[in-house]
Amino acid sequence: MINAAYVSHSVPAWEGFPVVEPLRARHAAEALAFLAERPLHTVAMAGFIRENGVESPLNRGSFYGSRNALGQLEGVALIGHATLFEARTEAALSALACRARDCASKYMLMGERSEVERFWSYYAAESEAPRLICHTVLMEQQLPAQDFGSAPDLRAATPDDLEAVVTANAGIILKEHGRNPLDDDPEGFRLRCALRIERGKTWVWTENNRLLFKADVLAETPDATYIEGIYVSPEEKGRGYGRRGMSELARKLEGKTKAVCGLVAKKNTMARAFYEMMGYRAAADHATFFLETDAG
Repeated sequence: MINAAYVSHSVPAWEGFPVVEPLRARHAAEALAFLAERPLHTVAMAGFIRENGVESPLNRGSFYGSRNALGQLEGVALIGHATLFEARTEAALSALACRARDCASKYMLMGERSEVERFWSYYAAESEAPRLICHTVLMEQQLPAQDFGSAPDLRAATPDDLEAVVTANAGIILKEHGRNPLDDDPEGFRLRCALRIERGKTWVWTENNRLLFKADVLAETPDATYIEGIYVSPEEKGRGYGRRGMSELARKLEGKTKAVCGLVAKKNTMARAFYEMMGYRAAADHATFFLETDAG
């Protein structure tokens, strides 16, 4: 995303620049340093590089860098199933958007709302429109967090929890995105849930083999941890499981990261009120553009 503090309109444009090229393993440190200038807004990309490396099928896409005539990075993007980007100049934003047009496997474009809209203006054909647009708010909480109760039974999920986790996650995605991943890509979806459990990224609170609360850690850096897939059993809503589960998770993340963040649908006023009650603040307006391709 473009941060106005970084945009320079005085830099001359040389013919043939910026250059967009695939990032390789040798570029990992450079890319992470670039993304670390705005750690909260780039946590997902930085987390993927730290967890999977620059070149990995687990990223479900490829990392690209946009360089100026001096060879300096002005933009980084993960282009694939989920396209994410961070650009310092309008030229880099335009170049990355043009490169994304060539990617055959695209499902969603995510980022700060104003920057996603500008990216789309370079990316899309005149009559092209997203299948669905979801407006969200990036909520952020500094650690240590206020204590809202304990959940001593909150633990890292095990393979025995896989079916409950798959069902919960599929329900969340269907509600928020309008498509059931178990219809589009059942095998791949289960494998991704299983991998997250294997890596200790899924936290569950169960009782008598019932899933009461769940949260997934999508990406982690020393500066921020991005969480998603927050689930509370419908039968237990209003009984404090969400409050205590989130509070316990924050305690488990203390010492590993400085802040916790996640996206909340702008229209979901109850969820946003819950996060605000928990001490989260609105950090930025975001948008997700869902495309017609790559439904998996």
